[in-house]
Amino acid sequence: MTETVAETVLHRFEDGVCWITLNRPEAMNAVTWDQRERVIALLADASADPDVRAVVLTATGKGFCAGADLRGGPAETRERVTGDIARTIQRGAQRLIAAVLDCEKPVIAAVNGTAAGIGAHLALACDLVLAAESARFIEVFVRRGLVPDGGGAYLLPRLIGPQRAKELMFFGDALPAAEAERLGLVNRIVPDEELAKTARAWAERLATGPTRALALTKQLVNASLDSDRTAAFAAEAVAQELNMGTRDAQEGVASFVERRSATYEGR
Repeated sequence: MTETVAETVLHRFEDGVCWITLNRPEAMNAVTWDQRERVIALLADASADPDVRAVVLTATGKGFCAGADLRGGPAETRERVTGDIARTIQRGAQRLIAAVLDCEKPVIAAVNGTAAGIGAHLALACDLVLAAESARFIEVFVRRGLVPDGGGAYLLPRLIGPQRAKELMFFGDALPAAEAERLGLVNRIVPDEELAKTARAWAERLATGPTRALALTKQLVNASLDSDRTAAFAAEAVAQELNMGTRDAQEGVASFVERRSATYEGR
């Protein structure tokens, strides 16, 4: 029996949190074309929905995501020509990573197991990374004679520096969760059985925060890695201008003046 994409990418919404769960444990959650498109669409919907205040991206079974599974994509109807592969990467792996980076809500990766290839980059593109003790991160491309895709050569040097990034990409060794945390790729490691609980606690805490301020902060931090000081300062000033018009900013200031706890609406 063929599974539907809604069955292989589970989605639920509770307490202001959008949960996106890859659900092909028999394939270590290698992501198909249909799954990729659903994840991209769900992240776009989360950005646009004011009731969504945070996102958790996780998976079932022993694998977070073992990379790309290209089966099930659109059939090729003509002979491949120069430029086709570049377009495939741009429209596929790069769109998936960009969807995480550009999501206007904070995205938490709850890495339950092996994250390899594009699966590793999917986790590392998230704003916060929680990892189970059994999790591993593998830059698997070199093992197949391939160049990293899905923004790996963009993300890794910015997270851990070029030398460490090259070491991971040149050798393709499995990186245990503890080492990933030491390098700064992971925010926190938790026992496997505590991963969902911790992800929920973090997400619900974010979901009670000033959502638009968090979105603007995310944009500033991500853009700062590609900006000079003049551009970064200008972006910061614009973000402040935009944020001060929100109800949450006004509530935050009022709560300070009135010496009480703030109650944010995400608007």
